[in-house]
Amino acid sequence: MGGSDVWASGEAYERYMGRWSRLVAARFTEWLGQGPGTGAGLRWLDVGCGTGALSAAVADRCRPRALLGVDLSEPFVRTARGNVAGSFAVADATALPVPDGAYDVAVSGLALNFLPEPAAGAAEMARAVRPGDGLVAAYVWDYAETPGFLRRFWDAVATVDPAAAVALDEGRRFPVCRPERLRGLWAEAGLTDVMTAPIDVPTDFTGFGDLWEPFLAGQGPAPSYVTSLAPGDRDRVRTAYAEAVPLERDGSIALTARAWAVRGRRPAG
Repeated sequence: MGGSDVWASGEAYERYMGRWSRLVAARFTEWLGQGPGTGAGLRWLDVGCGTGALSAAVADRCRPRALLGVDLSEPFVRTARGNVAGSFAVADATALPVPDGAYDVAVSGLALNFLPEPAAGAAEMARAVRPGDGLVAAYVWDYAETPGFLRRFWDAVATVDPAAAVALDEGRRFPVCRPERLRGLWAEAGLTDVMTAPIDVPTDFTGFGDLWEPFLAGQGPAPSYVTSLAPGDRDRVRTAYAEAVPLERDGSIALTARAWAVRGRRPAG
C-alpha cells in the first residue's frame, strides 16, 4: 500500500476538512481577541490560507483594514478568492512576497506542520509583522493524542497496514503539533510573550458514510492514502475504521478535534 499528500482541489478539501476548519478558525480568532493589539482596522496576513477558512473568520470577526492570504496551492487560492472578501496570492510560506514589517498580524491555520521547514515559516511570519507589537499566531491539529477522527483513522490503518501507519500517520510525521514544540518554534523566531492554548471543536457526523465519503476525494494526507489503495485494500481500511469509531444509538458519530494554538509578538529593535 502507499500514499502521498495531494492538494489539488479546494472543493474536495472543503468536503473533507472545511467544516471543521471553519469551527476552529472562529474559536482561534476569539482567543486572539482576548489579547491587546487585535482590534479593528489592522493589516492581516494569512499564511497557508488554504481555501480561506481562517481568512473568512478574520474578515467577519476582526474588521481588518487589509487582508492578504497566501498559499502554495493555486486551486486552494482560487477557492479562497471565490469565498472570501480579501486579496489572495499563490506564494511560498517560507519566502513571503511582502516587505518587512508590512502587517500588524500574521496568522496561519492548520498549515505550519505541512511546511518542509516550519521554523522558516515562523521566521517569515515574524519578519512580516511590525516591530514592537506585531502579533504572530498559528494553530495546528493535535494529531497524536486527542482521539478524534484522524487519530482513530490511523489507529485503524495500523491494524491492517502497519507499514503505512508508521510512514504516514500525521501524529508521527508532525511532531511540531505539540504545545511545547510550538512554544520553542516561536521563541526560535525571536518572538516574545509566547503563549499556547488548546482549542477543542465538536466533529459530529450523521453516520459512518458522512465520515468516510470525504476520504474518497483524495485531498490531504489521509484521503491521499485512501485513494492510492487498490479496492480490496481500501475496503479493509474502511472496515477497520468503521469498527474504530463509536456509534450513537441513532448511528451518528460524535467526536472532538483539538487544535493547539500559539501566539507571540515581534519585539522592538
